[in-house]
This record gives sequence, structure tokens and C-alpha cells, in this order.
Amino acid sequence: MRICVVGTGYVGLVTGTCFSEFGVDVVCVDANGEKIRTLNSGGVPIYEPGLDALISRNVKEGRLTFTTDLRSAVERSLVVFIAVGTPPRADGSADLRYIEQVARGIAESMNGYKVVVNKSTAPVGTGRWITDVISRHQREPHRFSVCSNPEFLREGSAIEDFMRPDRVVIGAEDAEAVAIMKDLYSPLYLIETPFVITNLETAELVKYASNAFLAVKISFINEMAALCDRVGADVHHVAKGMGLDRRIGSKFLHPGPGYGGSCFPKDTLALVEVGKGAGLELKIVRSAVEVNARQREIAFEKIRQAAGDLKGKTVALLGLSFKPNTDDMRDAPSVDIIRKLQEAGASVRAYDPVAHAEAAKVLKGVTYCRDAYDAAAGADCLVFMTEWNQFRNLEILKIREAMKTPAVADLRNIYEPKKMREAGFQYVAMGR
Repeated sequence: MRICVVGTGYVGLVTGTCFSEFGVDVVCVDANGEKIRTLNSGGVPIYEPGLDALISRNVKEGRLTFTTDLRSAVERSLVVFIAVGTPPRADGSADLRYIEQVARGIAESMNGYKVVVNKSTAPVGTGRWITDVISRHQREPHRFSVCSNPEFLREGSAIEDFMRPDRVVIGAEDAEAVAIMKDLYSPLYLIETPFVITNLETAELVKYASNAFLAVKISFINEMAALCDRVGADVHHVAKGMGLDRRIGSKFLHPGPGYGGSCFPKDTLALVEVGKGAGLELKIVRSAVEVNARQREIAFEKIRQAAGDLKGKTVALLGLSFKPNTDDMRDAPSVDIIRKLQEAGASVRAYDPVAHAEAAKVLKGVTYCRDAYDAAAGADCLVFMTEWNQFRNLEILKIREAMKTPAVADLRNIYEPKKMREAGFQYVAMGR
């Protein structure tokens, strides 16, 4: 089978590469010529562990190619995936302009039956709208089917998530399209992956509902952490006591400075707008959004609590990306917090294993350091912002000796409060 994936961001590039690993002939398309030149020269425009080796192998074996020529890619493919961005508009609703551009390009390039699969996260009703866009812009009539096949890829674990997913959701009402999609995903049948076959609207909502629920879970434990600080409880024990209940589970019960990234912030806002459009106020999702915004204020106050008056102080941040194993700075809590630190008169030093280049695109006046110890040198306060594994076993006494003032704001609760205080630190954590 030959397929085309339009868009070479996290979702598109991982999707295309992993399908090629399944033995499928894949062409990835992007309007950004620089991205395609990078890929054709052996580079990878995003950071995702293991992706570079997977791309290299499949390019070498002739199953994976990259182009800016949408027409030729569509003409040679049976299945065409749309995997472009749906950024939030000012009101929080999803901007579908890039999906529309691709749908029009697909329509104008059709030379026979195609299965058009939307993998971009988009509001309920997008699949039927894509059908209308393609129908109106075909140069000559050709049969086609539109499917919704939402992605559930975690940045930093995207390859594993694609190869061994919790589920595959296919929204389609054409039996032929469903059969083709099942055939495309046939390697996952061998490992007994659950498949959910449903209609377009349900598949579209599954994605939003899943992300919103996880965002609610994060905001809930962050709110419990704030309560723990006020009543003298330990949020780690609260989370453990909750997570041992199998109806709740332990995942996403880790307090921090709030969720970020390319999915949760925009998807929760978009789902609220979907609700409004349907005449329903989604109060729980709206509350999760509000708690997340407040959490960044709480995190900033934790730093102030550890450091005191910030004017003229040097604050060292460990971690910049919104989560470990990615360089993604989209909606990263570090961005808001660093700007608040600078507004308060502090100088900022920072170290992240992979995100310096991306951080420099959105942050000014930050000194980027070669490692955690370099960042701590001369600092009045050290902040654990992202829970990279390499930060979990630092030489704490070496850190203390490097700092001007041994104050720590541990926004990820990486270290034990008692041990840090015994080591001579003014130590502040989240809900502990």
C-alpha cells in the first residue's frame, strides 16, 4: 500500500515514519521547503528520541521519502493523512485554515478513489466539513472517503505510542474505508491492540475528551497540592493513596507548575468552545483551564518564597521544555515563569538537555548553561522546572557549594524535603 502524510511536525513525521517501519510505502509532504531539505539531507527538524535512526533506516530501504509536491504524492497514494496544526484562535477555538488548505490541495490532485484521513486534532464536525471542502474543489469527480483517526502520541514516547498503542480509533461510515484502514494498521492486530470503529463525530470527540480528562486530572492534583500546603498534608502521600484505587490510577497525579505543550492547552480551550457551539457550558473543563493558569502564579510564588525579594537576584532554572524528552517549548510553564522573574528584576540562568535553541526563539535575556552545575554557579535560587531524569541524582553538595545562596524551589517534587533541608538548603516544594 502507498500512503501520503501531509505535515511533518510531531504527529505527521512520527506517523509517516512508523508506517514505513510497518513496511508501507510512505511519502511525507510539507509546504515548508526548509523542513523537507533538512529531511532529505539526513537531518530531523524535531527532537524525538529514536526518530532519527528510524527515519534513516526507512529512507535507506526506500520506503520513506519527503517532498513539497502535494499533487504527485496524492496521485500515487491510496490513503492520504492530514497531519497539520490546528492552533487556537483568540477565543480558544481551533483554527482550521491549514486543514482547509490541505483538503483543497487533495481535492485538486485526485486521480481516483482516495481515503482521506484526518489525524489533526479538530472539533466535532471537521470530518464532514472536509468532505464538503473536497467535494467543492475537485477538478473532476472522483470517489473518496473521509475518516477520523485521532493520534494519542506523547512527545518523548511517540514511537512507542505508535508501535504499541493503547487503542486505535477509526471514525468512518464507509465499509471500504474501514477495511483499508484496518489493513493499514494490520501489524497492530498481531499484538491484539484494541480497535474502536465508530462514526466521524465520535472519533473526533474521543481525542478531545481524552486530553481534557488528563488535563482535569493534572489540575485536580495541583489544586490538592495547594490545599496540602495550607493544611500541612503531603501531596505525594495523597496522590499515592488515590492512585492505588484502580478506578483512579496513579498516572497524571504529579503536581507541578501546570500542564503545557501542543495539546492540552489548546485542546481544552477548543473543547470549551465546542461546548459553547452546542449550547453547553463545560464547567469541569473550564475549571481545569483556570486552575492551570493559576498554577503558574503559584509556582512563581514558590520561587519568591525560596529566594525572597527577587530584584537583583540570580535564579537558575533546570529544565525549560514543557516535559522531559522533548525540546517543545509550546505553552511551556517555564516561559511565563521566566518572564515573571525578569519583570521582578531577577537574572535568569538555565540549563535544558535539548531545548536551548527552541527556548531562545521565545525567551530573551536568558543565559544558557552547559550543565546543571554551571547553571547553579553563583545563583541565589535553583528551580527544578522540568523533571529530566538526569536531574534526579545530582551531587547536591556540589550544587550547594556552587550557589551563592542555597535556596531551592522544587516545582516537580524531585527531591525529599527532609534530606534537602538537612543538606543545608532553604527548600520549597509543591504541596509538601
